[in-house]
Amino acid sequence: MATPYKRLALTLLAASLAAAGALLSPGAQAEGKISIAQQFGIGYLILDVVRDQQLIEKHGKAEGLDIKVDWNSISGATAMNEALLAGALDVVSAGVPPMLTIWDRTKGKQNVKAIASLGSMPNYLLTNNPNVKSLKDFTEKDRIAVPAAGVGFQSRTLQIETARQFGNEHYKKFDDISISLAHPDATAALIAGGSEINAHFSSPPFQYQELQNPNVHKVLSSYDVLGGPATFNVLYTTEKFHDENPKTYKAFYDALAEAEDIIKADKSAAAQTYIRVEQSKLALPLVEQIVNDPEIDFTVVPQRTAVYAEKLQELGVLKNKADSWKDYFFEEAHGDAGS
Repeated sequence: MATPYKRLALTLLAASLAAAGALLSPGAQAEGKISIAQQFGIGYLILDVVRDQQLIEKHGKAEGLDIKVDWNSISGATAMNEALLAGALDVVSAGVPPMLTIWDRTKGKQNVKAIASLGSMPNYLLTNNPNVKSLKDFTEKDRIAVPAAGVGFQSRTLQIETARQFGNEHYKKFDDISISLAHPDATAALIAGGSEINAHFSSPPFQYQELQNPNVHKVLSSYDVLGGPATFNVLYTTEKFHDENPKTYKAFYDALAEAEDIIKADKSAAAQTYIRVEQSKLALPLVEQIVNDPEIDFTVVPQRTAVYAEKLQELGVLKNKADSWKDYFFEEAHGDAGS
């Protein structure tokens, strides 16, 4: 398992290479090419199915195109966003809050917007500290592991709940005890115990592994914060790529929608696809358990993303106010009953 330092180095290297690639490339790609970057975990199952069954290529042919697809794996929204804005990637993926941040910062410029949801799934705040039953029980002695302290999906979710319980002026209350750590490393630390990391705002599949340990229990679910099932991660791109590649974009969106249907038609096969494409060492029964979890919905339709847009603007994290979720999603997604 890579150390956090190696993971950070790899992330920074990916961003640097992406920026360098942009300097060597002629700019926006012509129709028939698309470069996509995804992160790690079962939250990206829709993309795994798209890749495994070559659905972009399939729908490209329906548009009269032979689409060349370039798949990339990058850890962290920061590296994703840098590569996207540098023009080295066409489509990137991250949690809803990081997407909203880049939408906010590029409004009136690159005009980055979301393409589609990759699914609704809860993220659990877990701990092996028996004295912690709620947020109010955390002290300065505790340490909460998150992928991107202060700015990532988990931290922003925690900030929204903290503002609700302690007041808006205290929304960063737990930032001081939050530590940036990749999910696999945080999972190992929480299960092993004995380290300074005694809490982890986790995500599937890691939270399932952690909860198998009798010393680990759940403090909070992101669904508690958002009021029900809510989108975890999304795909997004620039207005330039969207407008200059309408056929490629349509083929990509249609591929995502078909992948959703494929997953829902045969979840056992979808679990096998995840293990095969991701070369995962997880046991098939565990992956099947996750894919069949009633709390999880692999859907391209956004759910409760507006909660983040409203609350983060209220807290001053976002400057621009979104009148609805459609403000930060491209129009192809508007036909669905999103939120």
